[in-house]
Amino acid sequence: MKAKFSHVLMLLGALLAFVPIVSVDYLLDAYARNKEVAALQTRIDALSSEINYNAANAVAALRQVVADSPSFCTPTFSGFAQTAIDNSFNVKQILVENMDGVQYCDAFGRNVAYSPLSESLPVPGLTETITVVKFAEMIMPALKVTQTLGGVRRISAFTPLMATTQEALADNLPDGAMLDIALTSGLPVLSLGASVDFDRQAARGDYLAVQSFAGELPIKVRYLLPFAEARAGYADLDVLFTILGCLLSAGLLLLTLRYARRSRTPSFDLERAIGRNEIKPYYQPVINLRTGGLMGCEVLCRWEKPSGEVVPPGVFIDYAEASGMAIPMTLSLMQQVRYDLSDLSQKIPGLKISINLFEGHFRDVGIVDDVQAIFGNSPISYDQLVFEITERRPLENSLAVNSVISGLHALGSRIAMDDAGTGHSNLAYIATLGVDVIKIDRIFVDMIKPGTTQVPVLDGLIAMSKDLDCEIVAEGVETEAQAIYLRSRGVVQAQGYIFAPALKVGAFKELALALATSPARYSDTQDTSEIVTDAA
Repeated sequence: MKAKFSHVLMLLGALLAFVPIVSVDYLLDAYARNKEVAALQTRIDALSSEINYNAANAVAALRQVVADSPSFCTPTFSGFAQTAIDNSFNVKQILVENMDGVQYCDAFGRNVAYSPLSESLPVPGLTETITVVKFAEMIMPALKVTQTLGGVRRISAFTPLMATTQEALADNLPDGAMLDIALTSGLPVLSLGASVDFDRQAARGDYLAVQSFAGELPIKVRYLLPFAEARAGYADLDVLFTILGCLLSAGLLLLTLRYARRSRTPSFDLERAIGRNEIKPYYQPVINLRTGGLMGCEVLCRWEKPSGEVVPPGVFIDYAEASGMAIPMTLSLMQQVRYDLSDLSQKIPGLKISINLFEGHFRDVGIVDDVQAIFGNSPISYDQLVFEITERRPLENSLAVNSVISGLHALGSRIAMDDAGTGHSNLAYIATLGVDVIKIDRIFVDMIKPGTTQVPVLDGLIAMSKDLDCEIVAEGVETEAQAIYLRSRGVVQAQGYIFAPALKVGAFKELALALATSPARYSDTQDTSEIVTDAA
């Protein structure tokens, strides 16, 4: 099994090593797409803003002539119209006509040649209407901005859509690109470049498509560009990223090979370590926050190698569970606990010893028999044992789980829910398990900062535990502020570095006997720093 596991790791590592190379094109495509779309949007927004600006200037010029002219089609009117045109941006002509289109006069005294390309359209917020027209000899379509006078006449200003020419716009289009200006109704006004279906091509991933509206005008500007054309400008980055990806892949591959050579047979090493009692129990004290006395301990494990190296559990616990080695490891720890704490359990009858169980222990009732076989004839009584189950990994087989928990309860031992609040268990599920103790995970204790007056999530966990009539143990207590806050919320038991880390058996027994022979007694109002000093 060990060799198979190692081979799987090697295969996964080799596959992951090539991820950087494979990802280069994907990441660069995403980068180029986002950057080019943003650039195109800026360009199209500028064109639509120019159309809106030209129309606004035509409106302003038209209103100025109407305001200045007491009557129309007089020499004075012509002068005002010419002045408005000179002072405006891009307004070409001002025309007075009747409702049937018969021309009365204009700014320059000539016949105005134009032909409508669209209906007369209203503009939100304006009394004027706009019409797209073909004006004089201009190739660029123009806007006719019209104000009706008394229902019998109308005065209009003419301005091209944009100051630039169609030729200039067309010359700036890349190969395969399309610029399309249309009314929001769908009526085309101007189309340059590739003759393609905009909506169909915009839905495809091999084109970049953007659009913009000319302010409140019923005009939209759309732009379509083949992605391949935009992507071609990133050839230098493509080469650079490919080189970096190859270097990163090579590094990952070397690390994978190095790990494979060093890992050898970790399963065999762990099995041998268990057989040689290299997996040692360490004991972290559980302190009474009100009295400073010792209430018990949690049994944690460390791998003490013959070389003197101490391996923390995070390195091998997950593998022990996955490989099935967690069960014999737990049995070895319980046997050592019996040897280590038998005399101490008699001197301190109230001492509670917490031992972690894994998900595999709950698949059958064998763990109950193991507990009886190890502690049945020992000075450590069953009611001194607390067995912890973790909430991080839900227990699936409820029948087997309930059978194991019932068996341990029948012995007189208690059940603790470890890492409470970090898993997916709900209140009903925890209540169904028959948990006696809830251990609040350190991530919630860490939320307590100096000056904190309320931690809603932590307070909710404490309230839930009280509702379930469970004892509470706070894990990871590292500051006086945390200890004081917890005690003020009615939490009595706590463990953490402020009191002591996980200790070897000798150091733990010295601490336990010291606290037992001269126990501290403090009132609920006394500062917790005294408790900390006494316990440590």
